[in-house]
Amino acid sequence: MNTLTLGIVVIIYMFILAWLGYIGYKQTKNASDYLLGGRKVNPIIMALSYGATFISASAIVGFGGVAATFGMGIQWLCLLNMFMGVVIAFIIFGRNTRKLGEKYNARTFPQLLGLHYNSRAIQIFIAAIIFIGMPLYAAVVMKGGAVFIEQMFHIDLHLALLIFTLIVAAYVITGGIKGVLYTDALQAVIMFACMLFLLFWFYRVMDMGFIEANRKLTEIAPLVPERFKEVGHQGWTAMPVTGSPQWYTLVTSLILGVGIGCLAQPQLVVRFMMVESTKQLNRGVLIGCVFLIVTVGAIYHVGALSNLFFLKTEGVVASEAIKDMDKIIPLFIDRAMPEWFSAVFMLCILSASMSTLSAQFHTMGASFGADMFPKLGHRKNANSTIGVRIGVLCSILVSYIICYTLSAGVIARGTALFMGICAATFLPAYFCSLFWKKATKEGALASLWTGALASLFAMLFLHKAEAGAVGLCNLLFGRDVLIDVYPWFAIDPILFALPLSTLAMVLVSLITYKKQDI
Repeated sequence: MNTLTLGIVVIIYMFILAWLGYIGYKQTKNASDYLLGGRKVNPIIMALSYGATFISASAIVGFGGVAATFGMGIQWLCLLNMFMGVVIAFIIFGRNTRKLGEKYNARTFPQLLGLHYNSRAIQIFIAAIIFIGMPLYAAVVMKGGAVFIEQMFHIDLHLALLIFTLIVAAYVITGGIKGVLYTDALQAVIMFACMLFLLFWFYRVMDMGFIEANRKLTEIAPLVPERFKEVGHQGWTAMPVTGSPQWYTLVTSLILGVGIGCLAQPQLVVRFMMVESTKQLNRGVLIGCVFLIVTVGAIYHVGALSNLFFLKTEGVVASEAIKDMDKIIPLFIDRAMPEWFSAVFMLCILSASMSTLSAQFHTMGASFGADMFPKLGHRKNANSTIGVRIGVLCSILVSYIICYTLSAGVIARGTALFMGICAATFLPAYFCSLFWKKATKEGALASLWTGALASLFAMLFLHKAEAGAVGLCNLLFGRDVLIDVYPWFAIDPILFALPLSTLAMVLVSLITYKKQDI
């Protein structure tokens, strides 16, 4: 596709986003509109926004590259995302979250837990974790979009990153959550259509059926590169060797980290408080399930099968055609798909990046302006959103800077890392606020601190993937990890931190609850 046509497509897309952002701006009259859409968001719009926020460029580019490198074991994440991220999240967590939010008139996730436990300290602590930690996740998403644009259209990485960051900033800062929701809904439709086409076109270009393609993928297991065999890779249709380094990465980091972590994502939780009734929330379950199955399932499936394409056209499997797994999917799209689809798929990646980034920036801004500094800009207007907008701007700048420090192949791992931290830190206190009447303020604080500190300690001193890169453990103790006996250094921090934070929640709550009775 020539540059002029590509430019026209992108300009039209950006114009539509700007128009939707403007509609959101016009409909935003006060802080409640800016943060929660007035609690009257259409359930279909909410479900599409939820799905689009869930599926970022990291899922398409990063996890698609993981599927291409290590195979279809990652499909377990698709199943867990659908079951935990939609069915459990909407039906079990969503109903009580909406009721609790309405009861306390909460507008943010930190405010929801802070008001429930009657603790300003809890609200500030959660908001601080979000504002400080989420930029890492946002930077990973930003890199996912930028890498695709760089690989597909040979646009300078810095320029591509700058342009779409500015576009997201424009409609998040001005339009608030309504601008985010409307653009998310459009982006969800684009992502859904692109993933469906990608799946069907693959079988057409390879001239294979579903069964034949999977059989051939099984047959090429001997072609697994030696460096991957050493860490447990057994082929693209088989799970890694149980207990191998790759098994621990796949199961404990990617599948459990993202599959469980999605339940405690602040930018997703807040969407349950946007609809008017539980009945409307229930209507979003089917939409969310179908969206996740098609978008995530398709890219994981095609990612693994791309090895057949590269073997046919390049004579090598995907990970040998290009060493950086984050660039496998962009290269596959460039080589296997019709030329016109490159532009459309670029919109898909932009949609995935922008939908997630807009929700993240909005959440970080709300944590800063509505939770940490709620009086900022309120001298003349109690409904002022100046503090939130300042928070959004700060979070964008920090995320933009972090993006330049990320190494190759970090997209999928960075996503799983942040979601794991959210699960270990937030999930016990969040779950108990919804379902356990004996949960206390002291128990929640103990759980939050335990989850955050245990995650940080495990990343700096126990889990080799992070500890080795940071180097603090090596500086202090002369080795990459404190426990260098396998498999301890391969186990993800979530398996240390989440049980500890849950235990802290239960024990401290029981102790302090008894004292309150006396």
